[in-house]
Amino acid sequence: MLDCAAMFNNPLLFATPFPISLHHPNRGAVVKGFLPRVTLVVVLLVLVASTADAQRRTRRRAIQASGPSYGAHLGYNFDASRMLLGAQLSWPMTPQLDLYPTFDYYFVSPGSAWGLNFDLKYRPPTRYGAWYVGGGLNLMHVTGGSNTNLNLFSGLEGRRGRTRPYVEARLILGGGNTFQIVGGLNWR
Repeated sequence: MLDCAAMFNNPLLFATPFPISLHHPNRGAVVKGFLPRVTLVVVLLVLVASTADAQRRTRRRAIQASGPSYGAHLGYNFDASRMLLGAQLSWPMTPQLDLYPTFDYYFVSPGSAWGLNFDLKYRPPTRYGAWYVGGGLNLMHVTGGSNTNLNLFSGLEGRRGRTRPYVEARLILGGGNTFQIVGGLNWR
């Protein structure tokens, strides 16, 4: 027989042949086991998400804010048939564009020959970022006079570590066109 008084005192119990209850018999144990699990999952998600974000920011900073680099190079000028020794500075203006002044001393005899280049170096978006192109002004001084020329260049530079090897081909256009290839090291 159904106890109507007990049914009205507890509204979640129903008077049916098969009693249904919305109360779990171990409701305290379920909540006590469920809350620590949810807390653990949330803490792990926060830790994993912040680690990935920190790695992403470090990679971005390493590529974009690499700072200036300087270096030395040795090469050969095919039109003068002479070796050359030089130095360069690469000063990033944007992640893909650098101010790129260089100095070249040519081993000529008798007299002296040297060149100053005031260039912009552009790194097109490529898979490894090693290839670059550029151009600018060249001031060439040879014993007895100087002239101003236009130069175009292209090269490959290693992009990892503090010491970065590179190779570059340069075409100097002006009163006398010359072609030279140089190779060297840059340091950051």
